[in-house]
Amino acid sequence: MALITNIKRIEKEKNTVHKQVDTTYSSFLEKNGELYFQIDTYGSNDRQMRGKISQSVQLDKNAAKELIKLLKSEFKI
Repeated sequence: MALITNIKRIEKEKNTVHKQVDTTYSSFLEKNGELYFQIDTYGSNDRQMRGKISQSVQLDKNAAKELIKLLKSEFKI
């Protein structure tokens, strides 16, 4: 699991499209009243433990604003 707090762009020599997987999201308030948004991805169909969460990423409000800004810019939306 990872809490995203700082997003930086890098240039990679090679990129590939990954397999599609099931994804869920949730949001929750932490004890301090801060709202968090969490995305969970699940193993692909050929994985041994299907239905188990593979990765989780969390964003606080500041990281969510930054991600929205980046997505709008990259996708020209």
